[in-house]
Amino acid sequence: MWSITSDVDEFQSAAGDLLLARPVENTLLLTVSRAVADIGPGAFGDDGPVFGWHPDGSAFVWTPPRQLLLGGTATVAAATELAGVLDGVPGVNATDEAAKAFAAAWTARTGATARPGVRSRLYRLGALVQPDVPGRARVAGPADRELLVEWLIVCAEELHEPLSSAVETVDNGLSYGGYQLWEVGGAAVALAGARQPSGGVVRVGPVYTPREHRGHGYGSAVTAAISASARPHEVVLFTDLANPTSNSIYQKIGYRPVEDRQIYEF
Repeated sequence: MWSITSDVDEFQSAAGDLLLARPVENTLLLTVSRAVADIGPGAFGDDGPVFGWHPDGSAFVWTPPRQLLLGGTATVAAATELAGVLDGVPGVNATDEAAKAFAAAWTARTGATARPGVRSRLYRLGALVQPDVPGRARVAGPADRELLVEWLIVCAEELHEPLSSAVETVDNGLSYGGYQLWEVGGAAVALAGARQPSGGVVRVGPVYTPREHRGHGYGSAVTAAISASARPHEVVLFTDLANPTSNSIYQKIGYRPVEDRQIYEF
């Protein structure tokens, strides 16, 4: 039976060990729950987060209006059971079998339709290769705040991902040096961010290059730079499998596939 709470401390106490048993695969749940613990219940919007865990080792984090994140072991049985417990879920993000099971149970219960959304791949950094690209990386500071906010808004729009507050997101990242810019001739041409370590894992993202600067390798270069700075932690990132370019360039700088995840939108 699922245990459900809005209290992040209770969730971390009850489910922390099971998430930390597979910290790379559970990077989403770990980083989101850490952000709520650090920033507060409003970290991802006004509706507040919902957390849950199951005796079989499955767990979830849900920050409306985003999709439900299923993790832990994310079994088919637990995913099916969870679809009968929650209300108002707009979508699910999980490994293939768990996502399919939740979507099937949800549509059967609610009469909603399930449309496949983004299919993503989780990568883990192996031996890092710094690409030979003109320019240099530097850690972004308060003077870059306006530029970072502008770029994060555009990036979120291009990815069709909700961003509750670009200003708060940027300020949080700046507080721990979580953004790097790639500069050419003193001008910023690309951005990469990284979350704070959770369970010994640092997740890189977002990575953004304005359209006028694309095609020169700046995104690869700034990703490699921020990845290097995240060592000796495990370093991971997600890509959209529909984008062959990003999947190719990250493998070229040393990232290796771990698992795939599927979103269903209801």
